[in-house]
Amino acid sequence: MQLFYAPGIPQGIYTLPPDETHHCLHVLRHRQGQTICVIDGVGGMYKAVITHLSTKECAFSIEQQVPLPPVPPVYIHLAVALTKNADRWEWFAEKATEIGISAITPLLTTRTERRQLRTDRLHKILITATKQSVKATVPNLLPLTAFNHFIQQQAAINTARFIAYIDDNNQLLHHVYTPGTNVVMLIGPEGDFTPDEAQQAITAGFIPVSLGTSRLRTETAAITVCHTFNLLNQT
Repeated sequence: MQLFYAPGIPQGIYTLPPDETHHCLHVLRHRQGQTICVIDGVGGMYKAVITHLSTKECAFSIEQQVPLPPVPPVYIHLAVALTKNADRWEWFAEKATEIGISAITPLLTTRTERRQLRTDRLHKILITATKQSVKATVPNLLPLTAFNHFIQQQAAINTARFIAYIDDNNQLLHHVYTPGTNVVMLIGPEGDFTPDEAQQAITAGFIPVSLGTSRLRTETAAITVCHTFNLLNQT
């Protein structure tokens, strides 16, 4: 069954946003009285019936909450440097959502070439990926943040902290991470983090780790990390 996104459900608002209404009426050609499946973006999925449908609004009533498979109770937060090509970063965000991620921070580093991000477009990508992968929670997209500010923000948060950094002495991520632990991880830009950035992160408690012998693109490294955390936390 086609999923729709209705973020107002927790506040008792049982209508679809305009873009979801358009998709429901003009693309799928649903009509009043038909059954749909709706997610609220914060973990709830519901079976609902359309009670009113016009070009501007789709209202519905909830029949029942849909049980979902259990997900690993682990908070996975990736801070990923912007890529020169915006499409590659958007691809990462889409695929990470499908795999399973809690929060994403776009990161500005010394070697980051692109300094802007279309958050409105990206949020729509996250919603679409959430629906496509039959999930009920849309990842939290945090503001574009400078590297040093992000390091400072994480200092007081009790999570496992890692930085992917190219160094022959670093241990592999899956040898260091303890499953069941909330985690935040730094992924650098093309050319990697500078030595100063790496040292700053390490001083702040981030553990430098390796993702293997291959040199990966930013988006590939981020997807590898996301999948590793999810796989290690499967029950």
